[in-house]
Amino acid sequence: MAPRGANALQTLDALIHTASELLTQLQSALSELQSNPASQQHSSPVDPTINALSLAHDSASLIRAHGTKISLLIINEPFTPSAISTVLRELIAGPIPGLASSAQACTSAEYTEVIRVELASKARRVLSELSELIQKIPRDGKVLSKGSSRSGFAPGEKGSLPATGLLWAACDEIISLSKLGVRGVFAKKMDQWRDTLCDIMEELKDWGDEEPEDDDDDDDADDDHDDVDDLANNLTATSLSPQALLDQIMNSQPPIPKSDPHGIRPRLETSLRRLRLVTLLFQALLKHRLKNLPSFPAAAAPSSSIAPRLDEMANRLGTLPDRFGDLACAFYELQPHEIDRVMDQCFGDASDAASLFVQNWEGETDTFSEWLVRFRGEMKKA
Repeated sequence: MAPRGANALQTLDALIHTASELLTQLQSALSELQSNPASQQHSSPVDPTINALSLAHDSASLIRAHGTKISLLIINEPFTPSAISTVLRELIAGPIPGLASSAQACTSAEYTEVIRVELASKARRVLSELSELIQKIPRDGKVLSKGSSRSGFAPGEKGSLPATGLLWAACDEIISLSKLGVRGVFAKKMDQWRDTLCDIMEELKDWGDEEPEDDDDDDDADDDHDDVDDLANNLTATSLSPQALLDQIMNSQPPIPKSDPHGIRPRLETSLRRLRLVTLLFQALLKHRLKNLPSFPAAAAPSSSIAPRLDEMANRLGTLPDRFGDLACAFYELQPHEIDRVMDQCFGDASDAASLFVQNWEGETDTFSEWLVRFRGEMKKA
């Protein structure tokens, strides 16, 4: 190989090393930010003119485009190390530090802690996938050969094409997050939580509608024993999917006895009525609060309290699906004392969550405030 070609390969090798070190350092910083979002908040001044989500969008778009260039350059003849070096220089000078800076500029006070953590997580994944692709760049001056080096997807041995696809997917997540914005991200989360609560409500309804068998006690004991054996056998069957296993477990729960000696059915009816109100709460918050959310980053003085309120909302509302999942389990186990305990916790948490939105974003009460007061009253009824 001519000296000029050798120099080009040496330059490429040095740039690969530089890019890899930079990516490792930035991934470490983003990992720290993700696990401790309060850290590094004021380690360096943030330019107030920077829109963190717009910067993230642009940086991810550029990384996606440059990653595509690298992917094509390493599989198509002739191999041109100078062209790859140019792409790496552009990445190092712009979009790589730009993406990390966007996560740093996405402060909890301006964008909420939820968005800060989510952006840091997604940005770290982009840098990780980009690092994987850069490691696929040949050092011998030849393009990647056809086969596993290009299209292989074995664990630990991803080819360049799968690595490119994973980078695209990671970049697309950043772009989607940026387009959704703060309002869109929280609305999406609330829809997901509400859907989970609706699923729990339907499962409880179906369980409550089940009719107990009229067999005598001895037959019931035998049937219960058979049911346990059948369930155990099914759980050992490798052909069952995770969803099928879950369905087997759910279907094994005994129905409410006709005599209902522990008063399970009245508790179920009360819980279903209130649970429906909780699902309506999610729907109402989307319409009357999130729809009217001010733009971000928060600029006006009254908006300084909005981000903490949204974070607290996510903390309160995000736990409700798990809480009501525990309530469903208590019902399935026919444990009245546990049902009462978890009911108090569930509906108390729902009431506390509603209290965060009695005032609108301007700190004033409105017609929706009255609805929330009535909702809290329903949650506290004995």
